[in-house]
Amino acid sequence: MQRVRLHLDQPPEVVGAGIAVHGLTTAEDRFRLPELWQLHLFDYEADLWIGGTHHLIRPGHISLIPAGVEARFLYRGPSQHLYLHLRLSERGRTVETPAMRDAGPAAPALADVLRRAITAAPDAPAQASAEAWAALWRIVRLPSSEHAGGSPQAVTAALAHIEQHLPLPITVPEIAAAVGLSHNHLTRLFHAATGTTVVAHIRRRRLERAGHLLRESTLSIPAIAAAVGIPDLQAFNKACRRELGASPRALRKPLGSDPPAP
Repeated sequence: MQRVRLHLDQPPEVVGAGIAVHGLTTAEDRFRLPELWQLHLFDYEADLWIGGTHHLIRPGHISLIPAGVEARFLYRGPSQHLYLHLRLSERGRTVETPAMRDAGPAAPALADVLRRAITAAPDAPAQASAEAWAALWRIVRLPSSEHAGGSPQAVTAALAHIEQHLPLPITVPEIAAAVGLSHNHLTRLFHAATGTTVVAHIRRRRLERAGHLLRESTLSIPAIAAAVGIPDLQAFNKACRRELGASPRALRKPLGSDPPAP
């Protein structure tokens, strides 16, 4: 399986975004963006070569094409996909993910995030950057079919359910019921796929989102606490100190600091 490595400690810069329609006048396209990554969410069947490696495109599949790598598309008719062209940081730790993968039940939620980035890109580049960053983290955290205990779609559906309900109280039995599994079965599959427990994943995702909003948004601290499902400010303060190493107020950017890069 072809894999790519990318830096996600910093939000990406969204240079291009939109809904592309290909295959109308020609059956083949080639693209090479020297400084930009290409992110696609597909809604059709076609063939794609990423740097010479062949992949089958199917509805709900996602591709991540590194900067400078040629992408060759061979269409089978009119073909529409969502895309983002991104300038990624070259610093910090790296994460690895397949160049092409099936998003499974997470595809609709990812499509919503990408559409928000596309809508925001012309007039609100900081929001587009935040949405693109969220999409990239969702993609790299999709469970691998190699380690999902024989049921990757159930774990993917559980991850998507968690992302969609972070502001609300979430229980493991509720998630299990939403994906059609028993509590114990979900717990076993989730740990096999992600290496952590459902509860620990929820806690980590809430604090990761809180940290991002504290650093990159102007929302009030109570609003951020509510947005990540920890409306009790005392509990939110303790969670930030425990998981992020500082109080919510200390994590905020000082007034007058530079805004996120457009």
